Amino acid sequence: MTDDPETSQPLQPHAQTPRKLGLKLDRVCKRFGEVVAVNGISLDIDHGSFVTILGPSGSGKTTLLRMVAGFMGVSDGSIWIGDRDVSAVPPGKRDIGMVFQNYALFPHMSVIDNVGYGLKVRKWPAAERVKRAREVLALVGLAGFDDRLPRQLSGGQQQRVALARAIAFEPKMLLMDEPLGALDRELRVRMAGELRRLHEELDNTVLYVTHDREEALTLSDRIAIMRDGKVESIGAPQDLYARPDTAFVASFFGGHNCAPCEAVLGPAPGTAGTVRVVALGQTIEVARSARLSADAKQAGLAIPGDALEFADAAGNTGAPAIVHSAVYMGNQIQVFCDVETKDGAPMQLRIDLPGGRAVPPSPGTRVRVVVRPQLVTAVPA
Repeated sequence: MTDDPETSQPLQPHAQTPRKLGLKLDRVCKRFGEVVAVNGISLDIDHGSFVTILGPSGSGKTTLLRMVAGFMGVSDGSIWIGDRDVSAVPPGKRDIGMVFQNYALFPHMSVIDNVGYGLKVRKWPAAERVKRAREVLALVGLAGFDDRLPRQLSGGQQQRVALARAIAFEPKMLLMDEPLGALDRELRVRMAGELRRLHEELDNTVLYVTHDREEALTLSDRIAIMRDGKVESIGAPQDLYARPDTAFVASFFGGHNCAPCEAVLGPAPGTAGTVRVVALGQTIEVARSARLSADAKQAGLAIPGDALEFADAAGNTGAPAIVHSAVYMGNQIQVFCDVETKDGAPMQLRIDLPGGRAVPPSPGTRVRVVVRPQLVTAVPA
């Protein structure tokens, strides 16, 4: 008897969808004489993802973006968009849309002519340019604004025109250089939501540069944090905030307190990824950053403001401190304390109390500060 071919074949594993890259940076460097602005960055960005480059002024984030756009050549390394090496390709042939902080609209052109400008350069027929320009204007909520000039628009409307122009020719990738920086806070929040909605509708790859942590948290699938020309850390916003892997990430991105440990007692028995430390008058078990070796003798603690609380000043728990000041922030109250350390130098910590009816201690009040260890991460000292 012949085996049934449909039943005799061994079971095959389900084929995985091949990973499709939107952008690949391979050891990219940029030097200006002896100054290294971008230092050997390698980064893979999946197609359709929204990745933010976050960092302080001078970290190299805008230089990196300008190299991806083609406005600036690379000193070493290569840049790939999709499956094409574009390191030596001029900007106009990289299939990239760009949105600048100042929008860069042509003041003498109408809205529809501004949006259709890139299509005109690419020699689209006039009727198709108008049709496509109106489609993307409707997409960004500006249907009917065809004949207005940029000076007749609000800041948020100008930003939408710039975005419509960038996406009109359906680029493979969209680059944004602090596009919300010129807007007031309320409008920034609204426009950030619009950018995220548009990204989900268009399913294109976005590389976004900002120094604003809230924008990065609101918009991003992943965040790459830059420092001194290098990527300090990259990950999902929730992971970077909840479990920072360095003190810089903890303070710059998370806004966390960073405190030294008095002693590192080693890995907690029977618990992977944790370490026992002595800090702020307590012996506690906390999560351990992957960058902190298991046998480290020194470490720092990344402590969110809501991982600290006040204890009875007359007790023996926690670290003695003096309240310095309190700042009302609406949804929380930030209380700043000077904590007494063993070497006599005061260390300032921020404690976040819930807003509403919480009453912070008055300046000058002696308190004791206690750590809630489940929210704390040990990082390299």
